[in-house]
Amino acid sequence: MAGDGFVSMVSGREGARNYAGVFTISAMERKPKEPQTPLTGFASINEDLVQNILKRTPATSFAAAACVSKSWNHNCNQILSKPKLASAFSLNPDQKVASQEVVNKVLSEPIRPQFAIANVIGSGVDLSETLNFLAAKLGSKTPIIVSCANGIIGRDAVTDEHQEVMLEDFWADAASKNSGFGVLLTVGFFPGLHVEAIPLLRPRKAASGMAMVDKFVMDIRNYAANVSGSTSPALVIMFGGEKAEQKPVMEKLDHATSRETFIAGDQRAQFLYKSGIESRNVHGSSNEYISDAVVLVFARDRHRASDVGEIQFHSALSSGVSTVGPRYKVVSVKEIQPETDLTTCLKARREGEQEILGGQRIIDDINNELVNKTELFIGVSKQRQCDIRSENPKLLRSLAFHEVKGGDGEHLFVSGDGIGSGDYFHFYHSDPKAALSSTSNVSKNFRNLKLDWRSCQLHAGGVGSTEVVGGLVFSCWGRGESFFGHSNVDSSPFLDNFPGIPMAGIFCYGEVGRGFTMLNADDHEDQEEQTSCCCLHVYSTIYVLVSYTPAPLKH
Repeated sequence: MAGDGFVSMVSGREGARNYAGVFTISAMERKPKEPQTPLTGFASINEDLVQNILKRTPATSFAAAACVSKSWNHNCNQILSKPKLASAFSLNPDQKVASQEVVNKVLSEPIRPQFAIANVIGSGVDLSETLNFLAAKLGSKTPIIVSCANGIIGRDAVTDEHQEVMLEDFWADAASKNSGFGVLLTVGFFPGLHVEAIPLLRPRKAASGMAMVDKFVMDIRNYAANVSGSTSPALVIMFGGEKAEQKPVMEKLDHATSRETFIAGDQRAQFLYKSGIESRNVHGSSNEYISDAVVLVFARDRHRASDVGEIQFHSALSSGVSTVGPRYKVVSVKEIQPETDLTTCLKARREGEQEILGGQRIIDDINNELVNKTELFIGVSKQRQCDIRSENPKLLRSLAFHEVKGGDGEHLFVSGDGIGSGDYFHFYHSDPKAALSSTSNVSKNFRNLKLDWRSCQLHAGGVGSTEVVGGLVFSCWGRGESFFGHSNVDSSPFLDNFPGIPMAGIFCYGEVGRGFTMLNADDHEDQEEQTSCCCLHVYSTIYVLVSYTPAPLKH
């Protein structure tokens, strides 16, 4: 729904009273007809022209125009009968000026802000300033998430030029690291869906592993059930906290929602949020809770009007890693908590062999198989019982990536926890060629999807044709121009197939994407990725395409 910054779209009350007065006058009391005077001003403009004018008005003026009369209100509702995504970025070093530029751009056309995501790049950025500014402009009831990113993808608010802006390149171009600032703003209106921001809370006095994950998952399910009648929402966009471990969160989310739920986002980021429901807003050092993650939940409205079409989400994955070496089995594990990230020390042996190998020897064997030294990860295949509160547990098979930190004569050191004795793992390495090939496959799948839509349109005689609303991109910060050797590779599936559509993306530290809902889920050569659920990726790009099919015409 529109926030306080927008005049709500109600029919003209004064006009309604005038009409009512006419109809209550009896035939005997009617006065003789007076000569009609020619219509002047706006009253003389036909409906088509009014609608064309309204389509070109900024969002705030558009909202006010909807209150002029019943006729204008009807025209405004027709214009906003379809979903809309608006996005723009600004690299103006002045944070206030940059924020104003992107707001002006996304609100330059009619839109009723239903949710907003702002991603900022720079050093020493005040997220609260951006959040408060957006809340004032978009309305207090609009769910908003503001996060720090390692780069932004989109169109410049001033030049309309498409760019992929990496943080390190941005700093190099700025006069100093303290003067650089950039913000990407994405605002959406999706009729037929409800959107809300829901946080993952942790008591301030509790240990880092004590986040209220079960409550978080139940909050998502309950919100979806209240809106749609189903406990599984259509889409979840997630932003995880800087120091919070998201693997157990994603395991429970994967367990608790159906395969039709798409999940995408940034695994690790500094963020602030504002929910449309005030009780969900947890901010400030005086609060007893800390937010370890926040999600935007998109749930279908079960009371959707019959003339409102259907929004669909399509997801695809471009993987940027390849397997190398044999399969290994974990013999023993030990977790240590240094000053920085949690580390797991493990002993392992090759599958089918008995000799326990030292960590450094394993790394040397892997590096000997690689032409160029690249970043290494292990992908651990796990089978675990997963449950939500008192519900029956379910066996979940998953693939989890852990960055290789090094090794010694006995142990292999990897990031994170959750690895158990008896688990199997493969080594993976970052691979630009594999990433480029995978990105081409995503582009091919989008092209096939577009051809399918055209075929359906021809069979339907052009009625109810599917339209593209926009796209979202969540890409690994290690990709980009330095990884591929040329620019805009991660954007290419959208740029090549849907040029000109609103598109917004970020380079993040750990990509969230639910694997088995991908358009190209069968493209991966690795059997483990096909048979195991993988929600947290490395060196990959997650694509979310939003489409809309109008409701059938009434006869």
